[in-house]
Amino acid sequence: MVRLVLFDIDGTLVRTGGTGIKAFARTFATIFGVHDGVEKIRFAGRTDVSLVREMFSLSQIPHTEENFRRFFDNYVHWLDHLMKDCDGDVCPGVMEFIRELEQLREPPLIGLLTGNVKLGAEIKLRHFKLWDVFKTGAFADDHEDRNQIAVVARERGSRALNRELPGSQILVIGDTQHDIRCARAIGAKVIAVATGGESLEELKKHQPDWAVKDLTEVSAAEVCA
Repeated sequence: MVRLVLFDIDGTLVRTGGTGIKAFARTFATIFGVHDGVEKIRFAGRTDVSLVREMFSLSQIPHTEENFRRFFDNYVHWLDHLMKDCDGDVCPGVMEFIRELEQLREPPLIGLLTGNVKLGAEIKLRHFKLWDVFKTGAFADDHEDRNQIAVVARERGSRALNRELPGSQILVIGDTQHDIRCARAIGAKVIAVATGGESLEELKKHQPDWAVKDLTEVSAAEVCA
């Protein structure tokens, strides 16, 4: 039985119409004077810290702790500002799936496993009135590597439930091969949804337990048994 369900955010829970990428671009332009380069980076499935590191390398900006701090302090400001005009949406089936999880006889703990920094995750999800659904999670603040973020998410879920969770009791839901890979890093089950970064055909190549067009195609009872 699944005791912990961990959701990715971008392309899995919500679509923000590229607002996060716009906030990246505004931050690099206003703080570092870099007015191009974001379009050269593939964002889907990446962690915020790894994206900033790549942009620093492309723009020959020193990878100092101070520069990372300057970036993220300003990024969350721009993200909050730009989300006010976001024309995105909640991905199909998400609200219904979450309600099904909450109505199971033994509801699992619901959390986040995301490459967003925590405050960025909160800004995005509060916009869609989803933030308070999640009781635990791990973020790019915890580690630059997504597989290690998964380890942190499992540890926090185990502490919250006061029991050591084997991978068989964890379900990860995401929209890219990176989500599948980090789920496997902790031995978790995984649903891959084609609502974001990759096509259904591409996701199937990475052998998730379920590959679906969106969350309307699976039930919580089915995947949590």
